[in-house]
Amino acid sequence: MCAGELHGRKPEEDAIAELLAGARAGTSSSLVLRGEPGIGKTALLDHAAAAAGDMRLVRGAGAEFEAELPFAGLQLLLRPALGALAALPGPQREALEAAFGLGPAAGPEPMLVGLAVLSLLAEHAEGAGLLCLVDDAQWLDRASRDALLFAARRLHAEGVVMLFAARDGEGSFPSPGLPELRLPGLGPEAAAALIDRHPLAPAVRRRLLAEAGGNPLALLELPVALAAEGGGVSPPGALPLTSRLQLAFHGQVSRLPEACQSLLLVAAADETGELAVILRAAAALGAAVEDLSPAERAGLVVRGDADGTTIRFRHPLVRAAVHQRAPLGQRLAVHRALAAALDSPGHADRRAWHLAAAATGADEEAAAALERTAARARERSGHEAAAAAAYERAARLSAEPAAGARREALAAEAALEAGDLERARVLGGRAARRPGEDPAVNARVAQVRALADFWQGSYSPAHRLLVDGAGLVRDTDPGRAALLLIQAVHTAWYLGERQLAATLDRLAALPLDAADPLAPVGPYLAHLGRLSRLGHLDRGRSERPPPLGDTLAEVRRRGRIPEQVLTILCGAALALGQDADAHGLATALAAEHRARGGAGRLPTVLFFVAEGEVFTGRHLDALATATEALGLARATGQQQWISQFGSVLAHLDAARGEEEACRRNAEEGLAGATAGTVSPGAPWAHWSLGLLDLGLGRAEAALTRFERLTREPMRHHICAVRSTPDLVESAVRVGAPERAAEPLARFERWAGAVRQPWADALVLRCRGLLADGDRAEAFYTAALELHDRDGRAVEYARTALLHGEWLRRARRKAEARGSLNDALEVFDRLGMRPWAERARNELAATGARGGGPGPAGGGAVGGAAVGLAPQELQIARLAAQGLSNRDIAAQLFLSHRTVGHHLYKAYPKLGVASRSELRDFAARLGL
Repeated sequence: MCAGELHGRKPEEDAIAELLAGARAGTSSSLVLRGEPGIGKTALLDHAAAAAGDMRLVRGAGAEFEAELPFAGLQLLLRPALGALAALPGPQREALEAAFGLGPAAGPEPMLVGLAVLSLLAEHAEGAGLLCLVDDAQWLDRASRDALLFAARRLHAEGVVMLFAARDGEGSFPSPGLPELRLPGLGPEAAAALIDRHPLAPAVRRRLLAEAGGNPLALLELPVALAAEGGGVSPPGALPLTSRLQLAFHGQVSRLPEACQSLLLVAAADETGELAVILRAAAALGAAVEDLSPAERAGLVVRGDADGTTIRFRHPLVRAAVHQRAPLGQRLAVHRALAAALDSPGHADRRAWHLAAAATGADEEAAAALERTAARARERSGHEAAAAAAYERAARLSAEPAAGARREALAAEAALEAGDLERARVLGGRAARRPGEDPAVNARVAQVRALADFWQGSYSPAHRLLVDGAGLVRDTDPGRAALLLIQAVHTAWYLGERQLAATLDRLAALPLDAADPLAPVGPYLAHLGRLSRLGHLDRGRSERPPPLGDTLAEVRRRGRIPEQVLTILCGAALALGQDADAHGLATALAAEHRARGGAGRLPTVLFFVAEGEVFTGRHLDALATATEALGLARATGQQQWISQFGSVLAHLDAARGEEEACRRNAEEGLAGATAGTVSPGAPWAHWSLGLLDLGLGRAEAALTRFERLTREPMRHHICAVRSTPDLVESAVRVGAPERAAEPLARFERWAGAVRQPWADALVLRCRGLLADGDRAEAFYTAALELHDRDGRAVEYARTALLHGEWLRRARRKAEARGSLNDALEVFDRLGMRPWAERARNELAATGARGGGPGPAGGGAVGGAAVGLAPQELQIARLAAQGLSNRDIAAQLFLSHRTVGHHLYKAYPKLGVASRSELRDFAARLGL
């Protein structure tokens, strides 16, 4: 159906019209059209293209047989927009050029391609707006799919509309976060209007209307097939509708000359529609360009572009009918002919897959070609899903068992790095069962299987695999064994203190060369083992951990270490109380990821950045960090970090007393727990819910929540340790200080081991809560002095509030007002409403007047920054530092037009009108 002949699709047409109107006004949007084959998805895309008017248009489609070629679909889609490539920031331009084979490999940052797609669409949309249409999205190669979905989720103010059409139940086009519209069958009136284009006997008409079920393609094509077959009608329900349609199209194809059928089979197997390649391959089968004419006259194929260099099938079911119903021998011959025709270096990947499709058994030539294809896929912005598919097929075609085992292991590694955990587990299990005696390959397989288990919540099996894998190479490759055991430290963290200590002992016993970059890491991590044995240590025997900076300096003198080791060191530093060092390392790693466009890797290090900001009371910074990271985690499908950042945001909600938001975010953090394990975000979630209850005066509920953190497998977690002062306060408030005795003793031993002034201050606060008379005041006074030197505003305010309450109860009201006013100023500035209200009530009890109801809006930090959304604040800060909109966009994985939109909204909220005023404003407020 052409755009002007849609029947029964008024709601869908209205939805598309609304999206196009928004784009003309500068607003971006996306929509996924879903439905069965022939339901009218392509017709709606045609309608959208016609309705777009003078908007720019890019259009492409997924190709079933190109699904393993990375960026094949994206390259065809974006061909008209490549003129804007020069306007992209250098790293993005280079990543897209590498993805399309137009330049050298750009490094393993697949999400950088998605950012480049977003920027390219924004540039191409400039002025007129842009409509991007993708048909048969279920057949997009994964590299193209991920890049397009990343761009779609980051659209905001570019004037871009992205429409995807995807079949039900065939292939996969998961698109969480994007709006969807499912197309139903046509109503009776619209269905009758379509079928009445053909003269039919009443009985036949009724039968076809019933069989078609409102499917527009069936209503148009089945009468044609019926006429060609002499008017017979198959029994109702004899075949599914899709199969009926394929048979109808195949009937048309089978009546064409043999040479024409051969040429159509080549076109169906090639998928790209490049006429030059199709004709070269067809020539080997005795077909030439003139043999295409009967198919064109029958309307089965049409020219794909104005210059006639490509052809495309009228409907994907025509292609399916041609390819799937051809005899096996003919299909194999066609793939061999295409492999021979694709003899240029630029076609090496397509040639490899056609060689594989033509193979009927072990074929080392095809296996080697696919292995090279996989290596190129990893180099071209590191797209591991395509590499995994190529390695897996190469393993199956391998003639030698050792080569097959190695390729299967590489396939499992690539699937893991692509985030396809279930596939990685399957491939890893298959590789483990292959005959092979190479310990290095077996260790790599163990590592893949372990990490796949770990990220799916199977901590104990993952831990065992890592420890066993390290044992395989302990003597032959201690460096790899150390890497496996360092990763096992991470898995042990979720199992309990005993497993953590045992793993660290294994790491310490490795025969590492002193020159190995990992050599200084073991001794630093060994302090975690000492902390895990705190029940058997006393303060006097503890050894202070070396600063993280010293360890990093030792590492860097020896060489480079894997990034995952650095991230584990961030977590270890926080566990050891070295918050500033951990925050500094995580911030540096985040800056490197931003510079490289590593959106997928950024949430991991931003988690440690956010933790450091929460621990030091920089709530506004933590809110901006966690909000950005949660958005990136959603855009890149990283469920673990969705859980973690949901819980961090719950903590900030709890501090502000926003109960509904806190519980909603905490529930997300608690989701995903399995039998015998906790979810990744569980420790933060429990701390957050306890803090919420404590702030709202529900001390018994808070104490119960905090006590859950004192039990295995969470009691050694950072959140469990840091929540102890809250537990002590809750226990005192319910009149049960004895319930705090063991946790506090443990916290005191931890503070004595890490030897940080802020930790000592918290110990003093707890002692003040439990003490009587002058001893309590001495503890509070000493704690406030340490807080004052350390600069942690929230902890200072919490201690000042408790001190003020103690002074008021001691009838020293005038002295109490000073501490209470100090606490109130911090709580108001940070928007901590429950705590501010508590301080106000205490001030009122001292007879103080005034204090006011707190800052307007009651939740923003920084006074004049009231009302700024986290992303607006983040963008305003970067603009105040002198970065351009394009620079900010590259850092935050947005388009420059979205950055401009947020600045436009932020200026009036801040009371500024220009970048120079913004710089002055930020300098005054310390934003």
